[in-house]
Formats: sequence, structure tokens, C-alpha cells
Amino acid sequence: MKKALLLLLLGLLASLGLQAQNPILRDAFTADPAPLVYHDTLFLYTGHDTASTQETNYKMPDWRIYSTTDMVHWQSYGRRLSPRTFAWATGDAYAAQCVYHRGKFYWFVSTFHKKDEHSQGGAAIGVAVSDRPTGPFRDAIGRALIVNEMTRDQPHAWDDIDPTVFIDDDQQAYLYWGNGSCRWVKLKDNLTELAGPINVFTPTGYMEGPWVYKRNKVYYLVYAGKGTKPEMIEYCTAPSATGPWTYRGIIQPNVPNSFTTHPGIIDYKGQSYFFYHNGALPTGGSYRRSICVDILRYNPDGTIQPIVQTTQGVAPVK
Repeated sequence: MKKALLLLLLGLLASLGLQAQNPILRDAFTADPAPLVYHDTLFLYTGHDTASTQETNYKMPDWRIYSTTDMVHWQSYGRRLSPRTFAWATGDAYAAQCVYHRGKFYWFVSTFHKKDEHSQGGAAIGVAVSDRPTGPFRDAIGRALIVNEMTRDQPHAWDDIDPTVFIDDDQQAYLYWGNGSCRWVKLKDNLTELAGPINVFTPTGYMEGPWVYKRNKVYYLVYAGKGTKPEMIEYCTAPSATGPWTYRGIIQPNVPNSFTTHPGIIDYKGQSYFFYHNGALPTGGSYRRSICVDILRYNPDGTIQPIVQTTQGVAPVK
């Protein structure tokens, strides 16, 4: 009898273990999630942490791609892009986002620029392009789209990071980015040229990692905020992609075992999802992060409900 009860208990524990899906990616340490829905598939573009447990800084050699059709089972495509793709680049593969526009996939990335005739170094934003969501990707313009010399409001050299691109209903594209302040600029229809001046603003608590999208005529700017450290996720709303932005509050507090967190928000098969990263995997930490996903819910007035971080993750969808 005792043996039967023990076997039943072990079976229940195993079942619970199978339900604990967060973090969702376990073949590598991943960070800075950027989801994209194309046809019936959700593609997830990520950074890749390779720092050892003893290191105290980022080591991010490349960007990776994953996909799912049910939000539970993920296919890994491995490394699909790296700073080495860009002849002008050096350093790590920081946050990036891929968008689909007029038959092509544009992967906006942040890394560092070599010292040359175009820049004296510092963080920079580049664009890779492909005909398919999983690549192969190539440098779209052979130079950086944004270099450190274009922005002077911050004293440090790593302020031009974390690009996010939003394409409005009229097909006008906007690029947002920045550490310490948020910058935005209109892009030309080819997504590889600026279509106006760079604008700078600093939402309440803003630190880095902006993510911009539109829902029911409301524009959302979600970002990693300073809080009391470590980072937390805060957001603003606006009547247009250019503002004015109204601060709405904190929707996600600190995450387990990681100084940073990074939002990625998407609707897929009738449900809104909130992607982020933490350091919850074994041997994980601030420089060995892992991507998670939980449900995102709205109030009737369009404000975002606080994110409930779970270890179970989300239910499968058909």
C-alpha cells in the first residue's frame, strides 16, 4: 500500500514538473525576447547569453530564432545572425527585433561600432534583411543605421541600444530605442533610411528596452524601468505613435535572479502574450538569462493588468 502511494505521489510530482514550462527555452540561455507572428506561426527572436557563472558582464555572441504553433512546443533554429554579419560591428549581440514589411523580414539589432571614418565607436543600430523569417539574413545597407554621434543627450557610449520598430496602419514605420532616454524617428518605406529628425524624450522611470504597439486605437510604449533596481516593466499610452505619452504605471515587478528584464508583447490566436526574461534556470543569473511567457490581460479601459509571473507558463493553443 505504501509503495503504491509513493508511486502515485511521484507520478503527480512528475506531472507537475511537466507543467512548469517557464522558462520556455532551455537549450541555451536566452534574453531580450522579440515575438513576431507570420501566417500561423509565432517566431521568437532572442539574444544569447554565454557568460560563465563567474563572469560579471554580458557575453552575447549571436542572435537566435525559435518558433511555435501552439505556445508550448518550440523549434530551435539556432544561431541565425551575429555582429560578424556586419563588417562595421564589434562586440556583443544586444537586444533586437525583427519585423515583416512588404515581403521581407528586417532584423533591427544593437551592437557596437568599430572605430572608423563613420564612427568613433560606441553602441550602434544595424539592420539585417531576409526573404524568410528564419533567414539567411544579410546586412541590409552595409553600414549602421544609427551611430553614437547622432545622439548626444546621454554622456555614455552605450545609449543607442534596444531598437523596436512599429509600423502603423498607414504603413508609416517608426524606430524607437535608447538607454537612459527614449529616442524615436520616422523611417522611410524601405526601413533602411531615416525619414526625419531624431526625437528624444524620457518617460517616467524609463531605462531601456522599449516595445511599441497599437491596440484599439491606443498606442502603447512598454519599457524596462529603473524602479528601485533591479529593473521592472512600466508603460505609457498615447493617441498617436509620436505621443503625447501618458504614464500608466508598473505592470511587472522585478524578475527572479536577474537585474534586467525586457518586454515583448504580441497577440496570437486570440490571446495576448507577455514575453520577458529572468535568471531562473539552474546556474542562471543576470548574465545567464532565460525567456518566459505569461498571459497579458487588459482592463475595459485599455490599461494593462499587472503581469502574473508563473512557472507554469501558458496553456497550449490550437
